[in-house]
Amino acid sequence: MLISLAIRDVVLIEALDLHFGQGLGVLTGETGAGKSILLDALGLALGARGDAGLVRQGATQAVVTATFDTPHATGPIATLLGENGFDVDPGEPLMIRRIVKADGGSRAFVNDQPASAGLLRELATYLVEIHGQHDDRGLLNARGHRALLDAFGRIDASATATAYKTWRDAETALATAHATIDTAARDREWLEHAVAELRALAPEPGEEEALAERRRTMQRSEKIAADLAAIEGWLEGSDGGLSQLRQAARVLERIAGDHEALAEALAAVDRAVIEGAVAEEKLREAKADLWFDPAALEEDEARLFELRGMARKHRVQPDALADLAAELAARLEALDAGEEGLAALEAKLTAARAAYDKAATTLSAARSAAALRLDAAVKGELVPLKLDAARFRTVVAPAPEEQWSAAGKDRVEFEISTNPGAPFAPLVKIASGGELSRFILALKVALAEQGGAATMIFDEIDRGVGGAVASAIGERLARLAEATQLLVVTHSPQVAARGQHHLLIAKSHDGTVTRTGVTRLDDATRREEIARMLSGATITPEARAQADRLLETA
Repeated sequence: MLISLAIRDVVLIEALDLHFGQGLGVLTGETGAGKSILLDALGLALGARGDAGLVRQGATQAVVTATFDTPHATGPIATLLGENGFDVDPGEPLMIRRIVKADGGSRAFVNDQPASAGLLRELATYLVEIHGQHDDRGLLNARGHRALLDAFGRIDASATATAYKTWRDAETALATAHATIDTAARDREWLEHAVAELRALAPEPGEEEALAERRRTMQRSEKIAADLAAIEGWLEGSDGGLSQLRQAARVLERIAGDHEALAEALAAVDRAVIEGAVAEEKLREAKADLWFDPAALEEDEARLFELRGMARKHRVQPDALADLAAELAARLEALDAGEEGLAALEAKLTAARAAYDKAATTLSAARSAAALRLDAAVKGELVPLKLDAARFRTVVAPAPEEQWSAAGKDRVEFEISTNPGAPFAPLVKIASGGELSRFILALKVALAEQGGAATMIFDEIDRGVGGAVASAIGERLARLAEATQLLVVTHSPQVAARGQHHLLIAKSHDGTVTRTGVTRLDDATRREEIARMLSGATITPEARAQADRLLETA
């Protein structure tokens, strides 16, 4: 709902702050007072083209700030803002500000964060509907008619949407299978060779690392074994250190009794022989624990070479060879069993298409029935609005297959014939702005329960009518305003009397500058304004009495 509109330096408006309430608000004033300026200012905040001509003469820029109440944290507005990086907390107003400079440049802000005019236009579709002389959106846009009809008829299209997805998924699966088989068929010879190679190699996950670690172990063992062999040469044999020590011990045994020091020397040599023997035993134990098999090392190195060579050939890591082998084998198997698989997918596609056809046909029938009810509802609104010669119909027609979607196969469009015998044509073809606005009002009343933007604005919907027709328009506007905020720019006292809020737009002159201002009317001033609308510049007692009767009736 539109809470407020602040306007600075727009055409004849120097500074204006307007506040709006729920229900029906009416804006009145003499012709040329500037009612269109207010709509232009609001349009600027809603993403309309920023024209430098809107800047008040002598000002450097025009600024319009529109504030909306957005009580829900979910919904299309919250989704749209979230997708564009804006956060609006539940209960926090949505403030849109647009600045147009006198040199033609413009800027836009949403809650004081820079935004694009395109985002403002997208937000506008959920915030405000403006219906007037040159309305080219909303009900005039045939692209939205199908959704409006579905909402009016409370039609559930979910079964069709599910069937459509199943059908399209089946199409995709079949197309993918064809592409896979076609590609595999072109590569059959290569596939067969690659699968045979990989099967012969039989790679296993983690095998490369295990082989590399075993090779490193054997290479270390080989080096240690060479060192041990050298040590054995130094310790053992006829010329080894231990043999020399034992010979020394035998000689010392013969002469140890001749001198105390020789006995001590013999004891030391005996200890060295014993320690040497221990060392010799430990060397044999270490040698026995070493694992080194030249044949096994050669075999592991050959296996590593094969694995790494195959990995380079297929441009994968060695550990991925096992998965690659399974993938290529599956492709070859799919190729071999391709015809049987294609037949199953084609059967599935045929069944899915038939299910969609059935669901879409049921949906079309529901729409056709709802269309008849909508036509009757609109027809009932046309006569009181002095459109009794006009005819309205909702066309539910088959759409081309390329336009079929989750919403079904139908093209829905609202059409009218304004005169007896005249052919039906789209709503947008109505020449008269007054007729167009009344048709839109009739449709809006018929579609009232389906909802729409939180704020609706009708610009001079009562143009060219009066009396009972104006009263009928006022009554229907009041009915619509029970469920939404409705603002009406009107010249009709019958419509103005229905308003719950009344704003008077007027020009003022101070001798040099003309300004447009807006006044919120109370009961007394409202009576005078409606009397003016009835009688003109000179307000008569009869006009005041008639104004009282209109207000009492409303």
